[in-house]
Amino acid sequence: MDKIDHIELGQIVTRIYNRYKDDINVGKVADYIPTLKEVDPRGYAISVATIDGFVFNVGDYHTGFTIQSISKVLTLAMLAPRLGDELWRFVGREPSGNSFNSLVQLENEKGIPRNPFINAGALVVTDRLMDFYKDDTDIRLSTRAITKEAILRFVRGLSGEENIDFDKITAQAEILTAERNYALAHFMKSFGNIGNSVQDVINTYCHQCSIRMNTEQLAKAFLFLANSGVNPLNGERIVGLRDAKRINALMLTCGLYNESGDFAYRVGMPGKSGVGGGIVALIPGKLSIAVWSPELNSNGNSHRGISTLEDFTTELGISVF
Repeated sequence: MDKIDHIELGQIVTRIYNRYKDDINVGKVADYIPTLKEVDPRGYAISVATIDGFVFNVGDYHTGFTIQSISKVLTLAMLAPRLGDELWRFVGREPSGNSFNSLVQLENEKGIPRNPFINAGALVVTDRLMDFYKDDTDIRLSTRAITKEAILRFVRGLSGEENIDFDKITAQAEILTAERNYALAHFMKSFGNIGNSVQDVINTYCHQCSIRMNTEQLAKAFLFLANSGVNPLNGERIVGLRDAKRINALMLTCGLYNESGDFAYRVGMPGKSGVGGGIVALIPGKLSIAVWSPELNSNGNSHRGISTLEDFTTELGISVF
């Protein structure tokens, strides 16, 4: 199928939504901070955005949720064009095979995280991104404040939504429970792989994870990766062709923690998940799709989200394979 029929696309999404809308009590809502624990486990939304401007939503698509680890793709997209191949001196490109917040591999690999989508790798990306805003710092604003504002501007520009913001309560709660991330950052700093203040890096990282979006905003924000690095909403080039290809490849191999291989096998799309229950995935040259359902499986991914996306590519008859 070369051109996706919009009516058929909407019918497929509606059919899948109706199939899974009552599929609850099969996972567990993230509970390590109160704002995640308090989310209604029945929430469920699907949004699809195509590069030719069609958007289809169903379910609780007006409901915002914190995107959590999905933000790691966006900060990587901010950094990759600035740093180029120099980036890969500080972070690897391989699946980790361990928990997303594991310290184990850092000891053996001398403080170089396995990929940008585990926590250690995302902290390195955030640290390097902050370096590019040091010259913008003045007596009124810190580097971390300017970096956080730049991240927000970037996300707002991708989605065309100026009302996107941090969930400040979630951000503060994550900072207060960030002992493991502090340990990761300090450990990498001992190897010279974190340059900024650990406190500033953690603060910035927790804020980027707390960005609150709904599925429509999220689907639109990832369209640039389905469109060879160009945002089809406004024609702006976000990343080059090579960076778009590489980020998509990393999403396919590393985007769903220890379930990345199974996700590629079942779904066949580059994707990224977050413990807030969101998953965003894309078919290059076609579309992006965001699903939100907060009940997580044992790997920390949305149970209903993965089933939704598996059925989506099967019934649409299109995947990256």
